[in-house]
Amino acid sequence: MLLRMAVCARLCGVGQSRRCRRRQRHSQANQDSDSDMEMDEEEEEERVVGKAKDELVGSRIGGGCHSSCGAGPSGAGSGASASGSAGPPHPQSLLDLPPELLVEIFASLPGIALPNLALVCKKFRQILNTETIWRRRCTEEFGMRDDLRKMEIVGISSRDLYVKLLHPYRHILGLWQPDIGPYGGLLNVVVDGLFIIGWMYLPPHDPRVEDPMRRRPLFRIHMWEKNKATVECMYGHKGPHKGDIQTVKKDEFSTKCNQTDHHRMPGGRQEEFRTWLEEEWGRTLEDIFHEHMQELILMKFIYTSQYDNCLTYRRIYLPPCLPSDLLQPGLFKGTYGSHGLEIIMLSFHGSKAKATKLTGDPNVPAGQLTLEIDLQRPVRLPDLEQQRSMEELSRLVLGVHEEVQRASQSRDVPAEAAEASVEGSDSAPPAGAEDEEPGAAAAPETQAFVLPLGVMARNEVYPRTCKMCFYGTGLIAGHGFTSPERTPGLFVLFDDDRFGFIWLELKSFSLYSRLTDQLTHAQAPSMQRFENMLRNMQSWTS
Repeated sequence: MLLRMAVCARLCGVGQSRRCRRRQRHSQANQDSDSDMEMDEEEEEERVVGKAKDELVGSRIGGGCHSSCGAGPSGAGSGASASGSAGPPHPQSLLDLPPELLVEIFASLPGIALPNLALVCKKFRQILNTETIWRRRCTEEFGMRDDLRKMEIVGISSRDLYVKLLHPYRHILGLWQPDIGPYGGLLNVVVDGLFIIGWMYLPPHDPRVEDPMRRRPLFRIHMWEKNKATVECMYGHKGPHKGDIQTVKKDEFSTKCNQTDHHRMPGGRQEEFRTWLEEEWGRTLEDIFHEHMQELILMKFIYTSQYDNCLTYRRIYLPPCLPSDLLQPGLFKGTYGSHGLEIIMLSFHGSKAKATKLTGDPNVPAGQLTLEIDLQRPVRLPDLEQQRSMEELSRLVLGVHEEVQRASQSRDVPAEAAEASVEGSDSAPPAGAEDEEPGAAAAPETQAFVLPLGVMARNEVYPRTCKMCFYGTGLIAGHGFTSPERTPGLFVLFDDDRFGFIWLELKSFSLYSRLTDQLTHAQAPSMQRFENMLRNMQSWTS
């Protein structure tokens, strides 16, 4: 971008003038402020397709623009005109180009560069008022297309939309995790029509893990009033009301409701709880017979409702995708017993696959590593009849678990002792992996799969075939994240969009299904940034 601006200044012939240097200093002092996008609307706006075109063409023939930029064309251009050579002279600066061509050039620049470009000279400033330039910026940078037609109805220009709404709030677009204690969450801030809307993503009602995600608007920003951006809180059941958004620091912002009375219901907290329960769980309290589950639900309502949509959000990224990944990484919905459905993020890190919680519970909070899969330790399942035996599954998985522990201990002892331990060991290779290379995937053909008897599954409708299985560990803990422990289990890959995990110690099964919503502005800039984010997520709730 800076290179493009330097070229523009040089072609204008003003790059070394005192006037341009003064403008440049003024620009640099204000380039980080959103007010850079606020051009002076009181100055006269001219159409440059007709009259301005003639002026520029005339200045090209007569020796260039002297009054606007304080610099004329080079002597070579004047000499060519005086000698009477045939054909039009070669352009000596951008000002020598037709205005429609300048519009095309400026429209290809990123919007953040245009305010500095407007400081070059008056002609550039006038051309940058052309609606075509800003319409293209709205389309290419924020994905707006058909929505731009609606602006004519409400009387908003593409330039105003970009300058006063899209550009100032561009830093909050993307995925965020709210700071709601152990419960976390997933917020997606998007450009939606003529709004910027923050959608809270909620899992389907338990246990329908393959149903689509539910969305609830928490705030929106628009320009309907007084031609300026207005923030509204959408929490509660009384419609939009006054709110505020503040940028705390990079990759962090907070929301505040200025009319929390709009969140209250006539029937008091009891009615609010019943309404919340129906929306959150899709049932009434009378439908929930498990006393422990009732306690967990009531605890979540009391904890989350106290925030009144006054929350702090931290940016999160989607995991990068590599050709070597077992399947496409991303977000999945999973069953977690009495805690209901939760959202996890599956990512790949060399020989490991990790599932990190985006939503959590009082036992294992959001941000923690719920699953860790060792892709170098595949497990070959026995025939269908033996799969029904919990003892057989435990024997296979615990056999691998012991191998992992021995390998870990050998790394902590001197090399001589480790070699003696290996030579004297009569242990078998990892279960089911006798003929496979380390890290090799299991056979590509699918095989029949059934849960062992005695394993509890929230959703009994699970795939009856799988592609491959791996040894892994799952994180369990007591209430309040006390005594956390990684316990062995079996990772089962069903297809590209579904996988499962059998928790041996809990004798339970979690089924995970991919979140298929299109999530924009959410890609990680690099693997390093993504891994830093994962470490930070764990520290937020540890």
